[in-house]
Amino acid sequence: MTPSTGPAAPSLAPPRVLTVAGSDSGGGAGIQADLKTMLALGAHGMSVLTAVTAQNSVGVQGAWELPAGAVRAQYRSVVDDIGVQAVKTGMLASAELVRLVAELLAGTAAPVVVDPVSVSKHGDRLLADEALDAVCTVLLPLATVATPNLDETAQLTGVRATDERGMSEAAERLLSFGPRWVLVKGGHLPGEAVDLLTDGAEEHWLRAPRHDNRHTHGTGCTLASAVAVGLAQGLPVPEAVRRAKDYVTGAIAAGFPLGAGLGPVDHGWPLRENR
Repeated sequence: MTPSTGPAAPSLAPPRVLTVAGSDSGGGAGIQADLKTMLALGAHGMSVLTAVTAQNSVGVQGAWELPAGAVRAQYRSVVDDIGVQAVKTGMLASAELVRLVAELLAGTAAPVVVDPVSVSKHGDRLLADEALDAVCTVLLPLATVATPNLDETAQLTGVRATDERGMSEAAERLLSFGPRWVLVKGGHLPGEAVDLLTDGAEEHWLRAPRHDNRHTHGTGCTLASAVAVGLAQGLPVPEAVRRAKDYVTGAIAAGFPLGAGLGPVDHGWPLRENR
């Protein structure tokens, strides 16, 4: 009989990433997508809920913003005890919550990925119109990387990009708000899936084949969370974004049908491929 050597030594904790976002009851986007992405890429995901949605494959049937005190308490509970190595923001719902989250982020020494969520994949509003100014003036200046899609870019800058030249112009406007890097996602343009990452001094055009799969719910949340994981792991921004793009491209390719509408991307595809 082999003698007992006592309990195994605890393993080192993985990188800690915090998502500040809304809940998607259907599991394809929001907090649920963020935590799945973090697990798949080797991070420990933690969450601050800002809103609860009744949501499925065909749309958002209802949304309820959480009180500012509840959001603050969740954030302080996690950051003050566990600590974070990166933060990702998603649905913030109102100007009040945008300002509150910006205040909390300003006192946190960790890279921040801002996904300025304003409209769901189904076209449902997730950010009040009066909150757009707060996003530009108090949230984007704190971003290590901002990750708007073309619709969000148009709302924030007034530039509706229809080609790569327009994406460059929009990125320049976004950088004027103060983020260190901007990732303008061109997934709504025809042709290959092209995104632009820039800090104003250098441009990285990230290209991937477009997959013929309509089940793409959660792509924006997933990409921003994947970038945050890379930053928590110590990757430089361009490398973190490239790896996130590869991960999302694979997740889109493996997206699957759920319900009567748009199914989600497959957050767990790397786990199955590595078996």
